[in-house]
Amino acid sequence: VQLQACGGGLVQAGGSLRLSCADSGRPFSNYAWGWFRQAPGKEREFVASISYPGRSTRYADSVKGRFTISRDNANNTVYLQMNSLKPEDTAVYYCARGKRSWIATDADEYDYWGQGTLVTVSS
Repeated sequence: VQLQACGGGLVQAGGSLRLSCADSGRPFSNYAWGWFRQAPGKEREFVASISYPGRSTRYADSVKGRFTISRDNANNTVYLQMNSLKPEDTAVYYCARGKRSWIATDADEYDYWGQGTLVTVSS
């Protein structure tokens, strides 16, 4: 069973989207989760991370104050609420499970990755 990220789409600048990532095939609890994104022609970059059970979060400076990561341990789902979206937020967004319970910003600290969902923000 693969991780499945969903909730992407086309939105105007200033709008909002909520991404979700569900995992029914492997342990969800006890691990940190993160969101990364990759824009066309650019490298994958860190967006947000949340520890287990969810007391700590960390964000990239570019999304701080606009995005919120959260998790529902009972339903094995992690979310990324994105508000005040900008055209530069356009990218494929990936969810990933961390190797440990604490937050991490390096992609090497994550071992399972979702398939990605496309977010397009028009100006």
